[in-house]
Amino acid sequence: MIYLIIFISIIELNAQSINSDEIIKSLISRFNQVKDYEVDIEIKVDVEFLKVPESKAKLYFKQPDKVKLKSEGFALLPKDGIDFSPTSIIKGNYTAIYERNEIIQGNQNYVIKIVPLNENTNIILSTLWIDTKNFVIRKLESTTKTEGTYSIELFYDDNFKYPLPKQMIFSFNIDKMNLPQTFINTTPKTGRRKFTDGPIVGKVYVNYSNYSVNKNLSDKIFLDK
Repeated sequence: MIYLIIFISIIELNAQSINSDEIIKSLISRFNQVKDYEVDIEIKVDVEFLKVPESKAKLYFKQPDKVKLKSEGFALLPKDGIDFSPTSIIKGNYTAIYERNEIIQGNQNYVIKIVPLNENTNIILSTLWIDTKNFVIRKLESTTKTEGTYSIELFYDDNFKYPLPKQMIFSFNIDKMNLPQTFINTTPKTGRRKFTDGPIVGKVYVNYSNYSVNKNLSDKIFLDK
């Protein structure tokens, strides 16, 4: 019993010694190495009874929060997940809580919960898996007011210079998305269920290639047309 009490006390002390705010600062500082970028993306949708063709697009980003997606067709991407910048997830006042360490994708991660204190934000709660060595986000789960709960997994090259992913996988409830009716196949002959049968989880695979980083992108790119 004495050994058990000592062991539990050590775990509690270790948890207390991990400063969640410092982890978040290191995460943001790491990403701030990227002043801007443009990248080609390929989007593949895997959703039950949706007719969504694969699409290609170009994504532009400039600090602190300028984002532009240029696509010839319809790109199915959750609104809160298009920008993987930490500052797009961690906005305004918030409380950061360290929960535990966990290994995912073969890497040790801090698991940090972010609770926004601004009532106007769409996000209610986010959980971040932050690589303890490279300080990049490996996984994100967010619960929102309007789009339900979604998760994002990010994958990186083995020897990456900048904290920019090679692939991102979104998982979300498709019934929470505002989709064009032409994409929805509800023909009874398919034998597939409709939204009224319950939540349907969809996945979107986004592959990134041909990054161009810190090239001083013009602000004109981000002007709405």
